[in-house]
Amino acid sequence: MALKQNQTTLPPKEDATQYDPVQTGLTSGPVPNSAQKSLEIPNISTRIRAETNQRNGVDHQTALPPTMHREGTISVAVDAVALITTECITVTSAMRKHARWAHSSVSAILGGSPSPSKSREAIRQFRNNEEPKVHIEMSSMGMGAAQSDFLLGSRWGLRGKKGKSLQDDPLIAAFARLRNDLRHYIKTFDIPALLHPFLQVIRSSSTSASITSLALVAITKFFAYSLISRQSPRLALGMQLLSAAITHCRFEASDSAADETVLLRILKLMEGILSGPGGELLGDESVCEMMETGLSMCCQLRLSELLRRSAEMSMSSMCQVVFERLKTLEVEAGDNVEAMDAESRDSPNPLKLAPSVDGTSVMPNPENGELKPTAKVDDKDGTHGNAEGNLGSTSLDLPRKTGESVAQRASASAVELSQSPTKGTEEPISIRPYGLPSIRELFRVLVDLLQPHSKQHGDGMRVMALRIIDVALEVAGPSIARHPSLAMLAKDDLCRHLFQLVRSENMTVLNESLRVAGTLLHTCRGVLKLQQELFLSYLVACLHPRVEIPTEPGIDPTLYEGIPDAPKLVRPPASSNNGRATPVPVKDRQKLGMEGGSRKPDAREAMVESIGALSRIPSYLVELFVNYDCEVDCADLCEDMIGLLARNAFPDAATWSTTNVPALCLDALLGYVQFIADRLPLEPRHEGYPDPESLRNQRTRKKIVIRGAAKFNEHPRSGIAYLASQGIITNPDDVHAVATFLRGTTRISKSVLGDFLSKKANDQLLRAFMGLFDFNNKRVDEALRELLNSFRLPGEAPLIERIVEEFSEKYCSGVTPEGIAGKDAVHVLAYAIIILNTDQHNPSVKDEKRMTYADFARNLRGVNGGGNFEPEYLQQIYDSIRTNEIILPEEHKTARAFDYAWEELLIKTQSAGDLVLCDTNIFDADMFQATWRPIVATLSYVFMSASEDVVFPRINTGFLQCAQIAATYRVTEALDRIVYCLSSISTVAQDRPWNTALNTKVQRGKESVMVSELAVKLGGNFRAKLATYVLFQYVVRGNVKEIRNGWKHIVQIWLNLFANSLISPSLSKRLGLDPISLQTPTHVIDRADKPTDGGFISSFFSTISSYTADDPPEPSEEELEYAMTTVDCVNNCHIEDLLLEATQMPPRATKDLVLTLLEQLPQDSSAAVIVVKPERPSTPMRTNGYRQGNRGPQYDPSLVYVLELITLLAVRDESTLAAVGELVVDALQNILRNAANTHFMVLSRAVFYLLLLLQKSAVQDQSLVRAPVVLHMISSFSQPKLEKSAAFILKGLIVCIKESGTLRNEIINTPDFWSTIERIHTIPAVSAGVFSLLKAVVEDRAPAVTADNYEFVIGLLHSFANAGGAAAASQQQHEPSSRRPQPQEQAQPRENEVFQRGEEAVDLVYQLTSRIPALIEQSHLERNDAWITYWSPIFECLRMQCENPHRGIRRRAFTCVQGALQSAELASTDHQEWTAIFSEVLFPLIERLLKPEVYQADPKGMSETRVAVAKLLCKIFLHYLVTLAEWEGMEGTWFRILDCMDRLMNSGQGSGMEEEIFESLKNIFYFMKSDGYLVPPPPGEKDAPIWHETWKRVDRFLPGMRKEIFPDPPPQPQQKQQHPPEQKRLSTEQVKEAEKIPEPGMAES
Repeated sequence: MALKQNQTTLPPKEDATQYDPVQTGLTSGPVPNSAQKSLEIPNISTRIRAETNQRNGVDHQTALPPTMHREGTISVAVDAVALITTECITVTSAMRKHARWAHSSVSAILGGSPSPSKSREAIRQFRNNEEPKVHIEMSSMGMGAAQSDFLLGSRWGLRGKKGKSLQDDPLIAAFARLRNDLRHYIKTFDIPALLHPFLQVIRSSSTSASITSLALVAITKFFAYSLISRQSPRLALGMQLLSAAITHCRFEASDSAADETVLLRILKLMEGILSGPGGELLGDESVCEMMETGLSMCCQLRLSELLRRSAEMSMSSMCQVVFERLKTLEVEAGDNVEAMDAESRDSPNPLKLAPSVDGTSVMPNPENGELKPTAKVDDKDGTHGNAEGNLGSTSLDLPRKTGESVAQRASASAVELSQSPTKGTEEPISIRPYGLPSIRELFRVLVDLLQPHSKQHGDGMRVMALRIIDVALEVAGPSIARHPSLAMLAKDDLCRHLFQLVRSENMTVLNESLRVAGTLLHTCRGVLKLQQELFLSYLVACLHPRVEIPTEPGIDPTLYEGIPDAPKLVRPPASSNNGRATPVPVKDRQKLGMEGGSRKPDAREAMVESIGALSRIPSYLVELFVNYDCEVDCADLCEDMIGLLARNAFPDAATWSTTNVPALCLDALLGYVQFIADRLPLEPRHEGYPDPESLRNQRTRKKIVIRGAAKFNEHPRSGIAYLASQGIITNPDDVHAVATFLRGTTRISKSVLGDFLSKKANDQLLRAFMGLFDFNNKRVDEALRELLNSFRLPGEAPLIERIVEEFSEKYCSGVTPEGIAGKDAVHVLAYAIIILNTDQHNPSVKDEKRMTYADFARNLRGVNGGGNFEPEYLQQIYDSIRTNEIILPEEHKTARAFDYAWEELLIKTQSAGDLVLCDTNIFDADMFQATWRPIVATLSYVFMSASEDVVFPRINTGFLQCAQIAATYRVTEALDRIVYCLSSISTVAQDRPWNTALNTKVQRGKESVMVSELAVKLGGNFRAKLATYVLFQYVVRGNVKEIRNGWKHIVQIWLNLFANSLISPSLSKRLGLDPISLQTPTHVIDRADKPTDGGFISSFFSTISSYTADDPPEPSEEELEYAMTTVDCVNNCHIEDLLLEATQMPPRATKDLVLTLLEQLPQDSSAAVIVVKPERPSTPMRTNGYRQGNRGPQYDPSLVYVLELITLLAVRDESTLAAVGELVVDALQNILRNAANTHFMVLSRAVFYLLLLLQKSAVQDQSLVRAPVVLHMISSFSQPKLEKSAAFILKGLIVCIKESGTLRNEIINTPDFWSTIERIHTIPAVSAGVFSLLKAVVEDRAPAVTADNYEFVIGLLHSFANAGGAAAASQQQHEPSSRRPQPQEQAQPRENEVFQRGEEAVDLVYQLTSRIPALIEQSHLERNDAWITYWSPIFECLRMQCENPHRGIRRRAFTCVQGALQSAELASTDHQEWTAIFSEVLFPLIERLLKPEVYQADPKGMSETRVAVAKLLCKIFLHYLVTLAEWEGMEGTWFRILDCMDRLMNSGQGSGMEEEIFESLKNIFYFMKSDGYLVPPPPGEKDAPIWHETWKRVDRFLPGMRKEIFPDPPPQPQQKQQHPPEQKRLSTEQVKEAEKIPEPGMAES
């Protein structure tokens, strides 16, 4: 069963190096690196151990201690003593069957009996529950001190001298003694005594593999069944002895399988010891020995692959336990971790762990850090190795201490086994549990195994060490970082080796190195700031391609703008033509890691996986941004990493890597966005973190420094001037400030700096620059090396001379070093060193020609103040220069280039500080601002190029999260870019107008679909539909207030969808208007009654019929389906809700939207006219509008949509009106000014919008536009345009004047207002509205009618009254004049409204009479002028309406004129202008009524009107008779009245007229008679003109009137004249009765 498990779970041999025991899943092939990094192991120790057993076919129930597999304790079904006895018998039985122990005596089987005294003591101790004192005394076994070691089980026991008893064999006798000692007590049995016989077997070289295996199994059971527990006596000593035994295990070699079984059991037992109950009691030496044993097994290639892998897995498990101990040590040390670390370093007996590699111990050389082999020491008996080449040894190939023999080691072990205190003579052994010393030594050895250039260590060993180190870092990485000694190992040796191994071409080494590097940075990056920068910089340099993104058909290159062409950290290569740098071929340079080079595709994939694993740390990229991108002298790692992931997410990355790389990079990129989005709702935490504002300043400073350095590299003076202007250099004239900057920055060219400093004009700067160095206690070559590391020495001798001279001054400025005469000596020596450096490292100089030390010393004779330099001093200088070239670190191109760079890095580490770990969101805004461009570009490109459906949800989520982040942090540029990309992908936002000439409306039952070019193309493009949906539902919704330039594309989509009837014009309702008129489809098709599939002939016939009928062809089923899909897509976008959201934006955002909308309006007059040459005369082309003819402007509903939207945005509230009101007003005014070239449907709505803005601005006291200006533009319209726009003009005017206020007064007193009203009031569609407006003006409580508009009001009311008469003329002119009523045709509703308005107009005119006195008073006109101005228009209007053809209007006018004539304000004794009522009103009225054309308008009604007017004339004359008596024109008026009566009597109207006139005149005559106004003259008096003239006229048409009024008196005697009888005089009541004149039409009654 175990074999079967091994076969199914172990990877193939060639892939074995890729197998990682840390992974929980078991596969039959190589485990992908990405899967390894993505798994999280909650209980890694348990899982590793379980997997170890499974892979090796070990029964996990019994093979390992219970603590390794289960938390509970395994109960033992048999008696513990019996179990131990059985194990003893099992071992001894196997030994007796061996030839060496075949002659054992019976006592070896029965066992010896202890002495009575000892038995009694043991019984007493058992009864008293005391700890037994069992001592292992080797002398009691008949052996001297010299023979009391592991040789006890040698051939001496089997082949003794003649006569020697065989019953005393120590190995078997020890088991017999143990059995006897166990008879009485087991619970408190001494652990060393219990283990002693088994350990002797394990350490004996005489035993076979099977016997040793049985002993190991027995001990394993003791731990498994808890026979050995934490409470066992002297457990610590027992654990030490056990550890020493198994790490020094020796046995006779047999077959390979048996031998390796023993080794495997040793591994598992070591693993159980460490993780068992007494593991923490082991000492440092024991742990080191166990680790050494395990590592030796891992490294010995003679062992089988299975065993070595098992050893590796066991080592991983043990390292988990060992490094877990660090956490306990931290708790115990508290805050004193450094003191504990220092204490362990100062130990007098430092540990040394040296695993052997195939019998060769590899020890570190303290001189140069290299590894050197030490010779293997075999046993004295020469039993190491055998002919078969298997294990071939009675002991493991473990490292030996120098000069120590096997016998010595065995003797030492024996002493260890016998270290039991004797009674009353020895103290108990004190064992200190293992701690930091052993952990540090183990870590050091593992790190040393990684040395990349060591020939002793193969790649297999490195891979093994990498896997174990990875486990250690996973368990205790943060703890390692907190211990200074361990952290130093990680920072220096581990990182040094790792960063060189990642350049390996061996994929297994590379994978494991990348994994360890990732784990190291994951857990310890806080102390690896510069190391991390170096590692990531290398990965970026390797992975970032230098090729342009290939152009793909159908993908706009503007979509992926923002992908960096190269990382920012890449700098131009330093020039190496000075002869001091050693040239190396490019291929070798790539191997050395000096360039990213061309890595294999698999290597690139592994590197990408490593970066992806790091980027999955939520705060990782934030930390890169804070610690590097915001540091002046660090690379922009965050930006470079994002740019790297973005560029490699493009599909073409698979051409230089693998097909997995684009997906891996895209996943990492989306994960980065996801982390930022997840942190959005979190509360910002600032405590303990740098101030974001200071980091922004640092980034700004960094950009300035980079730009200034670039300028300096081109022209130093310009660069310094620029840096000074930006405040980087405080004073360009201060050489110290300039020198400090040049010394501190790493971004300037060292070559340019050297040339600049060496110039004669810069002596002061050079001196200040030298002053920044400290050369104390340094040799001349060391000081010169430090100096020349900061700049390159110029090539010209005079310039070099100047620098050397200044260097000499500085070197000797302090205390002159011993052995140096002065600065002159330093000057010569420095020059000699420069020459030596060139000579030794110039590749053009042959080796035999190079300078020797003797040459070098000879050249310097007598220059040291006349003497020579010390030979040792010169020798040191010569050796240093010969082995280490003085050159800039970045120009090293030798095999030691990495070492040079690493040394520089370690120096910088001392001042760099620790990495800031950022578990906060306060830096996300700045980080996203710096990195969003490549992200959006990548999302857009992948959206366009993806071929798998699973990609789109991730991309959509990425767009959504980017939009949320951009909106939250107000990165408006990013949001605008997202909008642009999605708009471009949607294809709906194109600037070219969509062709709407063939738009067809298809009716299907109650549903209708507009089939258009846009709908068909959008419906057939999945990406376009998805992009549209994502744009409106994910990106724009909820983020409208942060959009700026993106509105251009959104608006374009709105307009295109609106023009193609895909969104409804729902905004008009909010303004109280009807929806905007959309395009009328060219063709309407009802598919309800037509078959869906008529075949080819039917389709062909339909096409031909449409062509002959000049109609567009019917859409196909596919086109119809596409159109319906587009409708569904647009409906799901909920654009109406988005428009509503847009109207609620703050003023700043609203202004951006309005400005974008205004860009859609025509800029000049020519833009408003679109002239399209039709292809066919009957079907001209159209674009978003109605079909146009050969001339005239074209209607574009989109233009109206824009105007309506900007108006709605402007009038929302006071803030938006102030922000955008002026912009909107200017746009609307431009349209009104260009009315001649604007379609009336556009113009009419523009007028309304402008008037609405006028009203809103007046309400909110904002002077955006003056009413007279607007009204003048409206009144300047041509009559056709004005008539077509009348409805909206009127609606706007009503809005403006419906409420009293300044605006209303300004409008109604503007002549252009009344001019416009007068021009549109006759239009039937608006006449009712105009009349309502006019009525509101007249009836307003406020004095709306003023002197300025009085005539306009009267004229309009008169016009409305005339309109009623005109409507009635046609139906009344043929009516018979007889009194018998005739049937009349029922008037139409519209005519009834006209008649009603005419009557109301007359009433309104009459109402104005009450306003006349106030108007006259306000006008300050003369009486005559006031009468003409105010009274005359009213009487003129009413007079003319008294002859209106419509009877109702005429009757109402008659009533009004009667009331006006009797008005109390009319007549006055103060003036006589009112008397014009006769000459200007009544007399002209009668004249008009007597005209035939007036009479024929309504013959029946006009007769009645004549009668009524005749009576009115008499009534008014009678009413004002008293006043008229004083007027000089009274006689003329009276005579004209009689003339009018004469004409009326003779008008041929009939007897009715005669009777009415007769009665009216009779009443006048009676009144005049009674008051003496008309009396016969005295007899004989001839001067009575009024009397004679009156009767002269009356007698012509009423000859009997005089006799009735003035009858002839009967003959009487001559007597005195008397007054007429009193009863003939009319009373006042009779006069009033006579003044009651019925209305026209009531005369008959």
